[in-house]
Formats: sequence, C-alpha cells, structure tokens
Amino acid sequence: MSGNRVVLFLVFITVMAWLWYPYLTQTTPKTNTQSDVIAKPDYIATALEQTSYNETGVRSYTVTADKMELYQELGFSHFTMPVFTLYNGPQNWLISSQEATLYENNTLMLEGDVEAKNLTTGAMITLIKADNIRVEIDERLMQSERPVEITGPSLKINGKGLYADLNTDIIELINHTRTIYYDQ
Repeated sequence: MSGNRVVLFLVFITVMAWLWYPYLTQTTPKTNTQSDVIAKPDYIATALEQTSYNETGVRSYTVTADKMELYQELGFSHFTMPVFTLYNGPQNWLISSQEATLYENNTLMLEGDVEAKNLTTGAMITLIKADNIRVEIDERLMQSERPVEITGPSLKINGKGLYADLNTDIIELINHTRTIYYDQ
C-alpha cells in the first residue's frame, strides 16, 4: 500500500507540474513607466502675448498666458493662467482663469477661478465670478451652468447658471439664489 501511495503521489505531482508549468514560466509583460500621451502639442509658447483681429481688421481680443499649447490636428489651444481681454467698442471685458481652451470656432472654455471684469466705467455689473464660463467670442456671449457670483458697486447677486450678451450688456441668471443691495 505504501508503494501505491508513492506512485500516486508522484503521478499527482507530475500532473500538477504539467498543469502549472505555463503559469510558472510565463513572463510578465514590461509596463511602460511613462504615462501614455494621447497627443503632443504642435508647439508650446511661454509668456504668451497675442492680439487677434476680426475679418474687418478690428481688434477682437488679446490674450496673455503663462503657457499655451497648440494642438492643430485636434483643433484647439490650451492656456495656463490666461487673461483674455474682449474688445467690443466701449464695452470691454477682462476674463481670467487658471486654465482655458480655445477651439477653432472661437469658443473659449475657461475653468478654475474664472473672473470676468467689466472694463466699462460706471457699469452696474463690474465683476462675474464662476468655476467655469464658456465664451462665444464672435457673438460676444458668456454662459455658465455652475454657481455664479455677480458684483456691482451697489449689489451682489448669487445664482446658478449665467447667460450674458456682451453686445447688449444683458446678463441673466438662470436660477437666482440671493441678492444683496448696498447703501450708497
């Protein structure tokens, strides 16, 4: 009986070794230590200062940024710490954020501590703050679906969602939360 057990044990070990051999000898694939890059920018500019003009030669906007990356094939430019100045005759706006993306159709997406300052003297609305704002540069429209704070010399308005037509200087809150009026 002892001999049968030894033979059975050897057969068991042989079968187990035969079954486990592919797993034990399998080499682990080498992992890439660098993160996969989806796309590389066509060029990078640091300390950017740029002025853009419309079709008639009138200054449309200026931008300054710590860094700009152009992705020509993907159709957008990415900015770090940008400051855009939108020119619209006497009503000009200075818009800053932590990051921004400008698409080929002149749609600007600003994200992170966005501040839009009205450069018009004596305006009722002087500052708009939000987490993100979308600007249609050609149409001079600002939109946001996030919480927004609008400040003026005598008021402060909080709400969620913004639609601003910079051509007509009409600013609408989609969902008004609170307004504070200050005495003058």
